[in-house]
Amino acid sequence: MTTVSPATEKKLRDAMQRLLAGQPKRTDGRLTKANLHTEAGVSRATMNRADAVLADWNAAVGTQAAPRDSKIAKLQEVVAKHKKSIAALRQRNTELERRNKAAVTVIAELHAQLQASHGETPSGTVTPIVGRQTRKRR
Repeated sequence: MTTVSPATEKKLRDAMQRLLAGQPKRTDGRLTKANLHTEAGVSRATMNRADAVLADWNAAVGTQAAPRDSKIAKLQEVVAKHKKSIAALRQRNTELERRNKAAVTVIAELHAQLQASHGETPSGTVTPIVGRQTRKRR
């Protein structure tokens, strides 16, 4: 059985701790053996000779969710809450638009009744525009 030097084992263990803590320096943070040897700055073959470190790695990764996975789960929960909020706001907006349309209709009817009571109903299909001036041509 070939072993690695204490310095290499320390590099691998430090890299393992950084990855498990979700604070990688050289990788994207996924809990893979490729990221472990890259994070430690050693070759894949050197990492494969560190049996004790690999056993610890397999034990830790097998029982622990990846930090990125937990962040993704939290973000998915936030997205779900925001989607519910958006749906509620859209429903509220639709209700307010319906009420606004009804209010505009009532106001227009009341305005027409007020004009009729004052005798200001326009005759014909053309409504005169008061105060309009023609533009002078140069």
